[in-house]
Amino acid sequence: MSLVPLVETTRGVDVKSATVENIHYGAIAVVDVNGRLLHYAGDPYFQTYTRSALKPFQAFPLLEDDGLSQLGLEAADLALFCASHSGEPRHTERIAGILAMLGLSEADLQCGCHVPSYYATVGERPPEGMRWTQLHHNCSGKHTGMLAWCKLHGASHNDYLSHQHTLQVRIREGLAPMFKHPPERFSEGIDGCSAPNFSMPLASLAHFYARVAKGSEDAEHGALFEKIFEAMTGYPELVSGIGRTDLAYMSGAPGDWISKAGADGVQVVASREAGLGIAIKIADGAPRALHTAMVATLEAVGIATEKSRGLTEPWREPKIRNYKGLAVGVIRPRVTLTSTK
Repeated sequence: MSLVPLVETTRGVDVKSATVENIHYGAIAVVDVNGRLLHYAGDPYFQTYTRSALKPFQAFPLLEDDGLSQLGLEAADLALFCASHSGEPRHTERIAGILAMLGLSEADLQCGCHVPSYYATVGERPPEGMRWTQLHHNCSGKHTGMLAWCKLHGASHNDYLSHQHTLQVRIREGLAPMFKHPPERFSEGIDGCSAPNFSMPLASLAHFYARVAKGSEDAEHGALFEKIFEAMTGYPELVSGIGRTDLAYMSGAPGDWISKAGADGVQVVASREAGLGIAIKIADGAPRALHTAMVATLEAVGIATEKSRGLTEPWREPKIRNYKGLAVGVIRPRVTLTSTK
């Protein structure tokens, strides 16, 4: 199977009868907690780099080793270890506090630095003369969690991203048993934050999140999945930020949906109540297509709620506006799911 059209954009003088200008292709996998494929569009086993959607798994060694309690960390800290945050003060200040508690500082992070995504999300110009640090990088929470594992075990922290580092070996060797594939099924690359990242079949990513959403009911990792679920759903504002989809999804179905986006068109949403995970990959990596495709998929599988519809309305079929603010087209879904029943 190949990738299929999931979203299209239009342009025209009359927005309602505008011409299709762009088509965004991709794949969707909807999987239950047992790994059974329920619905799909395109190739549900498309080999996909997980990007930031892998963060809860990358925090697993710290959880397995009881690092939270031993280091005095809280559920809100775990939420940041799983986050792609917006660089808001509530994010950067808490991460700085964790580092200080570990006897470390911003200088020990190796994620690099970028302008906080908060500004682009809310449409504000970043303050002139503002100095950004690695704390503002959306992955600084994940890196802080990795440093916490190093502190827990007395491992070196100046090379914690090295392919040979004990932590990265531990994460890499955990892939096969967690995702139920032989090691050769995972290709390794370097993420935007310089941490190792891995590709896997899209359906495997959906299955992992379906299991996390079920939490304590999982036979293998129930207690740890429950901690991740409670952290991410309990502190969705730390997992993402103002105006972001992860926050909207988890706020739209509190205590039910868990959500995590990744760079270049990756998004996963899982429902505890429905017992399923949804993973989407947009081939060209366009966020505008990803958001509209996910909103349409949530409707298609029948788990959207009245509250979630209100919070996700900005991405349902948004108008495209030019720099003058004129509506010149729309972004609209073309999602058609095939059921395996």
